[in-house]
Amino acid sequence: MAQKDTVKSILNAAEELFSERGFAETSLRNITTRAGVNLAAVNYHFGSKKSLIQAVFARFLAPFCEQLEQELLAIHQQLPQQQPQLRELLLLLSRTALHAGHDSPRRLGIFMRLLGLAYTQGQGHLRRFLQKEYAPVFTVFMQLITAATPDLSDEERFWRIHFMLGATVFTLSGADSLTAMAEHDLGKAADVAQVIDKLIPFLASGLNAPHQAQ
Repeated sequence: MAQKDTVKSILNAAEELFSERGFAETSLRNITTRAGVNLAAVNYHFGSKKSLIQAVFARFLAPFCEQLEQELLAIHQQLPQQQPQLRELLLLLSRTALHAGHDSPRRLGIFMRLLGLAYTQGQGHLRRFLQKEYAPVFTVFMQLITAATPDLSDEERFWRIHFMLGATVFTLSGADSLTAMAEHDLGKAADVAQVIDKLIPFLASGLNAPHQAQ
């Protein structure tokens, strides 16, 4: 197997197993067995399980952030003369995410499951890696979100962003099951892009809802 194919096989196996079982529950031997390679190949190409986890995230996030950064900077340059629209920012994010996973219809759902696990399984090294590699683009995105939600306090915006992320992870990580239920209950087929189209207005409305004072 060529080196390029070996790396791809390892990453494919790792992202599938991590999303199915979790990070701690998936061993390198599980990954090598599914990938059809030996343990030496994982050690040679990635060095450690932590590095492999980071590489799984980087395979999706690198092209995603590269495309997103250019479009966000163009919007950012219009500040403060023009206030960005929240729904347009969320649509941009979703379009970029769909494009980043275009090579596999399942890729976006798998990545969302991995993102949810990163929040719940205490992968401190992963959070540090993501901040180091991708902080600039997400800093610009948050600056634009702040400009689009001027009536929210920093505290309220913090919670709403994380509630929004939770709804997104839940919806897209189970998009296959959700669309199957919709087809059964409503008699209408849908794909992940259509699910996102329905999700965006819900997220935008929740994020920008009037604050209820206690």
